[in-house]
Amino acid sequence: MHAAELTVGELLKEQGEGLRLELLSGEKSLGRRITVADLNRPGLALSGFLDRFRAERVQIFGNGEQAYCQKSDAKKLADALSAMLSVPELPCVIVTHNAPVPPALAQACKKYGVPLMRSAYDTTTLTGELSEALEARLAPTTTVHGVLVDVYGLGVIIQGDSGIGKSECALELLKRGHILIADDAVQIQHRRGAYLRGFCPEPLKNHMEIRGLGVIDVKLLFGIGAIRERTRIELAIKLEVWTAGTVYDRTGLDAKKLAILDVEIPLIRIPVSPGRNIAVLIEVAALNQRLRSQGYFSAENFNQRLIERMKTKERG
Repeated sequence: MHAAELTVGELLKEQGEGLRLELLSGEKSLGRRITVADLNRPGLALSGFLDRFRAERVQIFGNGEQAYCQKSDAKKLADALSAMLSVPELPCVIVTHNAPVPPALAQACKKYGVPLMRSAYDTTTLTGELSEALEARLAPTTTVHGVLVDVYGLGVIIQGDSGIGKSECALELLKRGHILIADDAVQIQHRRGAYLRGFCPEPLKNHMEIRGLGVIDVKLLFGIGAIRERTRIELAIKLEVWTAGTVYDRTGLDAKKLAILDVEIPLIRIPVSPGRNIAVLIEVAALNQRLRSQGYFSAENFNQRLIERMKTKERG
């Protein structure tokens, strides 16, 4: 697992055009690091109240902050800005609405070497877009061996030992109209809200490796509708070689979980043996999981009916 790093310069290079950012000062400090995806509106800090001031966040100056700077006492404002911007962990300041930068803010940013930028977007739009961009870049990420497919709108990661048939199973699912996200290597992010998002590393996008066939281009073979860049992972399938004497779940009551990046998702172990259509089993598992997410548990309902039937016989 690793948490990606991002500098202010990288943010400006990658998102500058999309966020309509303009660098006004602080070119020499573009190496400052952004470590969290959260943003901060420093309204209270401008008044001198610095308790719990989140200096590690990108600071957003919207209409409210700009109006306060214009009407505040000059010395009091200068002292507050100095206290704020002198913190080394502070990455940068962004002024929204393409508004003129308050002179006191511009002077303080130059004094302490803080990158100062301006966006043409309004505050609400900028905070939404910037938060999403930072979260995508800074979220804890790991890479796992497996295949990620979208089956009936449900993100399913298929894992198992090398050579057990994960890619072949995904290929059968593609022929049945489902969607490929990643083959062999799946990158997974822990996103805000405690869910997992999976996507494919850039060099492997749209491709699969099938033993005996080699590398195939899924986009060209099956069309644009057979691929997707990313999906939310909601179910894990583990393919295992059928072993005599091994006890497998036959009721669905023994719910198992798989933890990835401290997020647990349902896990289903499927034994592989000649004659078993694994692709169909995964389709049914995905549909059953969708029912579970809506509050209907087939195995538990069946078990409850059996218990009630036995109680009825005992009373009779």
